[in-house]
Amino acid sequence: MGDDSEWMKLPIDQKCEHKIWKARLNGYEEALKLFQKIEDEKSPEWGKYLGLIKKFVTDSNAVAQLKGLEAALAFIENAHVAGKTTGEVVSGVVCKVFNQPKARAKELGADICLMYIEIEKAEVVQDELIKGLDNKNPKIVVTCIETLRKALCEFGSKIITLKPVVKVLPKQFESREKAVRDEAKLLAVEIYRWIRDALRAPLQNINSVQLKELEEEWVKLPTGAPKQTRFLRSQQDLKAKFEQQQAAGGDEADGDDDDEAEVAHVDPYELLEAVEILSKLPKDFYEKIEAKKWQERKEALEAVEALTKNPKLESGDYGDLVRALKKVIGKDANVMLVAMAAKCLAGLAAGLRKKFGTYAGLVVPTILEKFKEKKPQVVQSLQEAIDAVFLTTTLQNISEDVLSVMDNKNPSIKQQASLFLARSFRHCTPSMLPKSVLKPFCAAFLKQVNDSAPEVRDAAFEALGTALKVVGEKAVNPFLTDVDKLKLDKIKECADKVELAGKKGGGGGGEKKEKAAAKAPPPVEAPAKQSGPPKKAPPAKAAGPPKKGKPASAQSAKSKKAPDTKEIVETELSPEVCEEKAAAVLPATCMQLLDSANWKERLASMEEFQKAVEQMDKSEMPCQALVKMLAKKPGWKETNFQVMQMKLHIVGLIAQKGSFSKTSALVVLDGLVDKIGDVKCGGKAKEALTAIGEACCLPWTAEQVVSMAFAQKNPKNQAETLNWLANAMKEFGFAGINVKAFINNVKTALAATNPAVRTSAITLLGVMYLYMGAPLRMFFEDEKPALLSQIDAEFEKMQGQSPPAPTRGTKRAGADEEGDAAEEEVDSGAGDIMDLLPRTDISDKITSDMVSKISDKNWKIRKEGLDEVAAVISEAKFIQASIGELPMALKGRLGDSNKLLVQQTLNILQQIATAMGPSLKQHVRNLGIPVVTVLGDSKPNVRAAALSTLNTWVEQTGMKEWLEGEDLSEELKKENPFLRQELLGWLAEKLPTLRTVPTDLMLCVPHLYTCLEDRSGDVRKKAQDALPSFMMHLGYEKMIKAAGKLKPASKDQVVGMLEKARAVMPAKPAVPVKAAASKPASSAPAAKPASGSCTFPLITGVVGKKPPVKAGAKDEEDRSGPIFLLVPNGKEQRIKEEKALKILKWNFITPRDEYVEQLKAQMSTSLAKWLQDELYHFDFQRHVKAIGAMIEHMEPECEAVIGCLDLILKWFTLRFFDTNTSVLMKALEFLKLLFTMLSRKNYQLSDYEASSFIPYLILKVGESKDGVRKDVRAILTMLCKVYAASKVFPFLMEGTKSKNSKQRSECLEELGCLIENFGMNVCQPTPAKALKDIAIHIGDRDTTVRNAALNTVVAAYNTCGDQVFKLIGNLSEKEMSMLEERIKRSAKKTPVVSAKQERPQREHPANPNATFLRKPAQEEVPNKLNQARAQNAHLEQSAPSIPKEFQLDLDVFENNHTCASDIPDLVQHKLDEVLEPVMIPERKIRSVSPHFDDIHNSTASTINFVISQVASGDINTSIQALAQIDEVLRQADKAEAMSGHIDQFLIATFMQLRLIYNTHMADDRLDKKDIFKLYSCIIGNMLSLFSMESLAREASMGVLKDLMHGLITLMLDSRVEDIEDGQQLIRSVNLLVVRVLEKSDQTNILRLSTVLIWTASCWMCTTS
Repeated sequence: MGDDSEWMKLPIDQKCEHKIWKARLNGYEEALKLFQKIEDEKSPEWGKYLGLIKKFVTDSNAVAQLKGLEAALAFIENAHVAGKTTGEVVSGVVCKVFNQPKARAKELGADICLMYIEIEKAEVVQDELIKGLDNKNPKIVVTCIETLRKALCEFGSKIITLKPVVKVLPKQFESREKAVRDEAKLLAVEIYRWIRDALRAPLQNINSVQLKELEEEWVKLPTGAPKQTRFLRSQQDLKAKFEQQQAAGGDEADGDDDDEAEVAHVDPYELLEAVEILSKLPKDFYEKIEAKKWQERKEALEAVEALTKNPKLESGDYGDLVRALKKVIGKDANVMLVAMAAKCLAGLAAGLRKKFGTYAGLVVPTILEKFKEKKPQVVQSLQEAIDAVFLTTTLQNISEDVLSVMDNKNPSIKQQASLFLARSFRHCTPSMLPKSVLKPFCAAFLKQVNDSAPEVRDAAFEALGTALKVVGEKAVNPFLTDVDKLKLDKIKECADKVELAGKKGGGGGGEKKEKAAAKAPPPVEAPAKQSGPPKKAPPAKAAGPPKKGKPASAQSAKSKKAPDTKEIVETELSPEVCEEKAAAVLPATCMQLLDSANWKERLASMEEFQKAVEQMDKSEMPCQALVKMLAKKPGWKETNFQVMQMKLHIVGLIAQKGSFSKTSALVVLDGLVDKIGDVKCGGKAKEALTAIGEACCLPWTAEQVVSMAFAQKNPKNQAETLNWLANAMKEFGFAGINVKAFINNVKTALAATNPAVRTSAITLLGVMYLYMGAPLRMFFEDEKPALLSQIDAEFEKMQGQSPPAPTRGTKRAGADEEGDAAEEEVDSGAGDIMDLLPRTDISDKITSDMVSKISDKNWKIRKEGLDEVAAVISEAKFIQASIGELPMALKGRLGDSNKLLVQQTLNILQQIATAMGPSLKQHVRNLGIPVVTVLGDSKPNVRAAALSTLNTWVEQTGMKEWLEGEDLSEELKKENPFLRQELLGWLAEKLPTLRTVPTDLMLCVPHLYTCLEDRSGDVRKKAQDALPSFMMHLGYEKMIKAAGKLKPASKDQVVGMLEKARAVMPAKPAVPVKAAASKPASSAPAAKPASGSCTFPLITGVVGKKPPVKAGAKDEEDRSGPIFLLVPNGKEQRIKEEKALKILKWNFITPRDEYVEQLKAQMSTSLAKWLQDELYHFDFQRHVKAIGAMIEHMEPECEAVIGCLDLILKWFTLRFFDTNTSVLMKALEFLKLLFTMLSRKNYQLSDYEASSFIPYLILKVGESKDGVRKDVRAILTMLCKVYAASKVFPFLMEGTKSKNSKQRSECLEELGCLIENFGMNVCQPTPAKALKDIAIHIGDRDTTVRNAALNTVVAAYNTCGDQVFKLIGNLSEKEMSMLEERIKRSAKKTPVVSAKQERPQREHPANPNATFLRKPAQEEVPNKLNQARAQNAHLEQSAPSIPKEFQLDLDVFENNHTCASDIPDLVQHKLDEVLEPVMIPERKIRSVSPHFDDIHNSTASTINFVISQVASGDINTSIQALAQIDEVLRQADKAEAMSGHIDQFLIATFMQLRLIYNTHMADDRLDKKDIFKLYSCIIGNMLSLFSMESLAREASMGVLKDLMHGLITLMLDSRVEDIEDGQQLIRSVNLLVVRVLEKSDQTNILRLSTVLIWTASCWMCTTS
């Protein structure tokens, strides 16, 4: 009993590991009670037992073990930290519990496993249970299988990953133990419940008797989908829902059915083991397949066919095998062998899936050509083959090949190609069939619906019907405008019959695709009633452009919102009918005088005509009849310009007011084009053409007008037509423009002898460049060098500009349709343009001889072959996607031993990318991925060439194709440090630019984690840089989950890096600006006359030969719209981008070009185009005019001004660096009015706006010109109305550091004003710090600076009395005497007045509300008061809402100046908000002053400055400083800059640790999370520093002693444990101490240890 009494006194945790089993039993019992009592799952008590739980379950005593299992289960259920024990505890359960004879022990063991799954540790549990299946003890195997079955039954297949379970299941059926086989059978039945027939394939090779038994059991299972009955901790909402359903009698909600259906569908392919077949091919396969005897070829194919029956194949190089099979299909005369080869290809495609995509482009053309065979057996095999191949690639990749056979003469090929597309469409979703893909296919189908062969027509109808079913009527209708009703009905009939595929390639995500496809029909049904307009389109003649698709889609969009604005179609009327209709609506006199010989009578007739048209209702206006009356003799040959102008004006009126059709337009267009070049009538002609463009759509109108103009020989008409078109494109936008037709006409114009025509053509090209970009130049490569240089110069002008938002042609469409159109244009615009380029088919020129040369053994011959390829591509310029056998040949050369040939091959691949354009996508798999492999080359120049090639390819293909599939993850898997660092660097650069990425990117994550621990420092660095980019797309949760599979040591390190990456994770790019740019136009219908906003640049820039009067008039008309455009959330987006470092922060000494360009780009969507051109013009007079215009528009457009206030203020900061005084004065005038308006609107500047403007304004307060200084001071005064005075204070303090004495004195004056009017609370960061800095200037050499500093301190004295002497610190005797003298002098008079009279005289501000400024000197009062009175009278009209106590009674002031001292009392009660404690703006942490770099103009001084902030009393300041140092320490090439600063940095760190311990931890107002964050930053910095031995060794012994003292104090601080994750912090400190001892100078460490031991012993002696 004595022994018992000993262990009974022990604490519970010591009992649990006692050597006496009774003690342990007692410990387990008490632990169980304790675990059930603790309510807080995060209690520190749990931490004591973390290392003991494994001993609980592995106790050697059976009785104690049973109780230990109960206690362990309670711990796992209740403790927050239980997840950390998963691996070791479950392993212990499997080995030491599942072999126990007691059923209760096994039951508790299984419960522990299931509880771990419930707390989100399913993967670890599953891994341990599967390892247990390999145990030699059958009892353990049986219990592991049983536990897996229970887990699956309760948690379902979403939680329990079935692939590893199914993989080991067949082995259990082979066990000699019947119990194992029986349990395996039960598990197979349970798995079948969840995945159904997907389980059949993996179990097809088990014993037939067992399979039969399984089949019988499977049949008995209920058909309903199983439901999850136990839920994870994160699924409590599902649990509640499930319990409600149970309570309600088990009724199932529809939504749940959908979820379960999704769960039930598992891809059998994913459960299979891949089989390697390449090594199993017969050794003589390639000889036999070429044999002359068909029997030998058949034997070879039979061998391959047997191998390809394996449902899942191992990836490898199948290129030779695919080429051999392709040759049989294409050239073998024996159709039976063709069918066999097709089956082999189908087997390969089905077994490899996406990995076969590399070879898809190689075999598709051959299969399509072989469809000329008519034998059903062959056709069926070919169909199966091409269908299997399609599932491995995308429609875009094979579209070129399919389209090339759609015009084949053989009807069987055309039929089968269409049927193949129809089958393929069924596997697609609307997103997989964008307009750019659908458009060429629909064009080909429409040709085939008119084919003479009925089977071809039927196939085309089926394909069109399938497309209609998949993407909806809205997407397909634009392509069906010329289809008659019968055919349209047939297409819809076919669409109704189509059944969409439920899944793609048997993929696991098939169910989701089916749902997406199932949602497509509703949009099809909705617009069905509106299908009228497209049907009526054919009667309109010359309707070429609508075939482009864009106008038609616009029309269909319009019809949805405004049926009355749909395209008007009418038949041509006879002259008699026209005359009759016109007579019904026009006065009789008007009709009679239309063709009078007297011009005055004709003019009178036109006036009556105009009045009648103006008064007509739209429904009553016979447009065709009216325009034909206008065309009546003399018609468009009218000789009197006044009559002609009236006619042209009336045409525009009819087009605007009536239902104007293309038929009516064709009547007048010829006449309008004839008059467009007329000096007097040209303007009216252009207006009429614009009106017709709005009525009949610009693309059609423009094409007709341009073709008519170039059918004439009048150069003036041609030039003016091109000018009109350039302007119209800007007004209407570029949607639907028939680029090809215009380019041909532009080429004609460029070749014209008349210089005006050439100039206009170049101007038009400039406008087209805004929309088309660089590809436009490709059309003019063959022009003469001189002309090409002019074109390039015009393009250069347009660079950096964005196309203006359309102001015409958009009003008819609703906002939704506009958004769709804009998005569609963004998606397909570039592709459409590139499609227009004439491309050459070079496949015939890539001869077999050339390919064999490239593969020759002699490097010189290989080089010769490559030279020939380069020559072929250079000659062709633009090539089609089909390049024969070239891809495989070039792929071989990428691995050439001769590095010069590798580089030459890379250059050829760059050539191919530029020449092929977007069609290059289909070669990414077979040529692009091998380029990635070259990144692993040991030679830097080869890697650089490969990287350049990669970037060239991505420009053409985009990133999606590269990220799909396993190719990139396979490359990262290779243990090549060069490959890894280059590839990760490339991904880190590209991923942040993408809005979405394929889910396959997740496959790269495990290899990314491996790279984080790579032996190469460069690889580790690149992997860390790539982490935020991966996290941006995959999300933090997914990446943490993936890290859970790592070993514990690796996991901790990776999780830490993920936390850091999370903090710097970039935001996803915003939607393209183009979509947003269309909104201002639609939201401001009043801006209709803004047509000219596009014309101004053309007139001033290029077309300089126009009559000046006319140009000026046009300018005035052009500038009539709003100049400030309100972009919703535009400012917020810019703030986010600047915070995410996506754009440059507005902080510079002098503005560099990149800042100007950035601002110009940002302004493009917020200001009118003409205003932006003026603002950035090189002529300062244009700036003055622009500011004048801004002043005019400020009041009426105040909301939009506020919306782009940050941009306006930034532009004015640029003007502060100009030397022109007139611009500066005008700018200050605008700013005064601006801040007056902002104050009236009660607007408050944000920190973002203020920090971008105030530092640069303060620069001008030191200007030599009095007028400028006075205006700046007035603006500073007004600033305090719209921005807290306490926030202005730090900017002024920064201004006092200037080298300019005027600036120092003025800033000190302003500081005095702020202190006088707002009290001491305005001083930031603290009054003591601020006044010390101000007092420094009392000793300045400059008299004005000294006086200003003295006046400011006196103002403080008047506010807080003698306390000011404590705040200012120690002054020299001389300075103190000066201060005391000044205080005495100020005390003789009224304190406020006397203080003011000592200061330099100041002008009263223009703003009458600015009552808190000092008053001017007495002699100036009457004059200044008169000025203020005048301005006050002016402002009273515009701002009547000023409270009375804020207004000045100027007469009283003029008569009695002494009452001025009462003014501050009037406003004191209104300053409550200002006097409240103010959060210091983040800006104060690092100066935004332009003089920052003057002070810190070297690396050393910058580091000193940052280190000084580490010890700051402000937590945020310290954290930011530590973050900057950490960034330096993490970059090996920059870390050396810290050399020489180590002691300084460690001292600052120790001071901060002491500050935290003594001050921050004791301050209850501070958030403990912020303190923890600061601790984390300090420890992270220290770990980084002491990882570099060279820097660590610089630490001196004394500094190390202080540091160690601080760290030990931190570890012993009990308050740290109360912080969340405090234990983790202490462990980090332990690690840091070890790192310090390891890496520091060992001599210093030895001395340090001696000192610490001696100190400790002294202390002990003292205390004893």
